[in-house]
Amino acid sequence: MHKSKKCYAIILAAGSGERFNNSLPKQFQKLAGKTVLEHTIEVFEKDKIIDEIYIIVNPSFRYLIEDIFLKNVYKKVTKILNGGNTRQESSKIGVFAIPEENSFVLIHDAVRPFITHKIIRDVIVNLDKYESVDTCISSSDTIVKRNNNRVVEVPDRKELLLGQTPQGFRTYIIKKAYEMYEKDPFQTTDDCSLILKYSLGNVGIVEGDRFNIKITYPEDLYFADKIFQIRSLESTKEWERVKEEIHEKVLIVFGGNRGIGKEIIKISNFLGAKTYSFSRKTNVDITDPKAVALALKNVFDKEGKIDYVVNTAAILNMASLESKTYEDIVEEIKTNYFGTIVVAKEAIKYLKLSKGSLLFFTSSSYTRGRELYSIYSSTKAAVVNLMQALANEFEAYGCKVNAINPERTKTEMRRENFGIEDENTLLSPELVARKSLEVLVSDISGMVIDVNKNSTISQPTHF
Repeated sequence: MHKSKKCYAIILAAGSGERFNNSLPKQFQKLAGKTVLEHTIEVFEKDKIIDEIYIIVNPSFRYLIEDIFLKNVYKKVTKILNGGNTRQESSKIGVFAIPEENSFVLIHDAVRPFITHKIIRDVIVNLDKYESVDTCISSSDTIVKRNNNRVVEVPDRKELLLGQTPQGFRTYIIKKAYEMYEKDPFQTTDDCSLILKYSLGNVGIVEGDRFNIKITYPEDLYFADKIFQIRSLESTKEWERVKEEIHEKVLIVFGGNRGIGKEIIKISNFLGAKTYSFSRKTNVDITDPKAVALALKNVFDKEGKIDYVVNTAAILNMASLESKTYEDIVEEIKTNYFGTIVVAKEAIKYLKLSKGSLLFFTSSSYTRGRELYSIYSSTKAAVVNLMQALANEFEAYGCKVNAINPERTKTEMRRENFGIEDENTLLSPELVARKSLEVLVSDISGMVIDVNKNSTISQPTHF
């Protein structure tokens, strides 16, 4: 597109997080290894249309913004402004800080990290036609109008849309709107309403994105996590990138003698990685810190680096808690959970040198414990909690930590515990291994990656 005017982006990050029920506002919550605000800034920072970015902050949390800027290099962020007590005050502060009258400005919520470049482009293009532009999506739900607790009208939903951000404006128009707002204020939750209230022009509409959600409540982070997972892996699923990234890299798999671990080794070898497999068969028990430490040291001494460490080792025993012996319980906890801790603790000293990745494996039972598998389920839940905590701890080293959550997979361990099953209902170890490699070379961190029948591979391969 031909850009005729300078384009500014105002990111509203001054919220206090009252509805989030957390002392830390939602824009500073972690999502895939970064804060929500960082993800939002990155979209505008990388967009070719945007020239400058203003961040509007709550003065009480300005120190958190400063921490973010110490970790990132933002070339387009030119102003960090203290916001007001309301959204309107914060928007006004950002708008009045723009020096050029003959320019375009986009106002966006910091807690909408899934804004797309297409939406940004569509808004800017339409500002040549309209004085302001709103981003909207249709509603799949019936919308009702109420009076106290009574429904008084059910409007035709075809005529009603759900508003999102960014909202775009010709700068001189939104400045005039806020000058009029100061003299004649009214209660509103967005900025396009000012244009309509003071009859300053037409408000155009561009189509938003259903993934462009606003993170408002704690449960929204769960949905955001899944959206981010889908979008992140869409960008890494091209197998050429995996091949380029993993070639000549040093990869260690604990539990690599069979199942998914064995398949990861097999595929990585095919792609030119330097792989090392350790298990009890090679006298490396992950519950033995000395054995794990020695295995890692030997690889490092030989290769001079370790880029990726994967732990697939686990045991699965079916029995009621009442019938289990304490010896069996301790063994399962030690292997599935303590062993994961050992691998992480011993590996980080090497991974931080290469800014590498650590990958765990969990199970779908981590979200809800299964009867007869109480110990296994609870250890897999603990692995997820551990991964999330370590992703934050290891962030300072530039390291990434994630967990793979595969559906039922055709492995030796499953066959030993469930016998013969319909293979059409099981994942292939190859698919899980390929997805694992995609995660290892990706930029995501702190995430549980679900692998299921819908997880397609980019092309068939034979190893």
